[in-house]
Amino acid sequence: MHKFKELSVWQKSRTLVKDIYDLTKSFPNEEIYGLTSQIRRATVSIPTNIAEGAGRRTNPQFANFLDIALGSAIEVENLLILSNDLEFISDENLKSNETKCVEI
Repeated sequence: MHKFKELSVWQKSRTLVKDIYDLTKSFPNEEIYGLTSQIRRATVSIPTNIAEGAGRRTNPQFANFLDIALGSAIEVENLLILSNDLEFISDENLKSNETKCVEI
């Protein structure tokens, strides 16, 4: 078992959750059940899967959950690009948060 709170990837993904929640507060109200919800859920799944995987008994099981977290990080990156295309976020916000996703 791994101590997920000590993993820098979990700590960074937790920070990303806060950043995405702050960023999406300015999204249009009609997106609350659309893009806002989707990007928030995808972002929350990153540290959640890391933590769940850390609680598994074997490294292959842990690796599987890390792979799922990676998929969620890529999903967030895609949703950020779409948010920028729709002019919900600036180019600067896109670049900053894309960098965080790639780092995670």
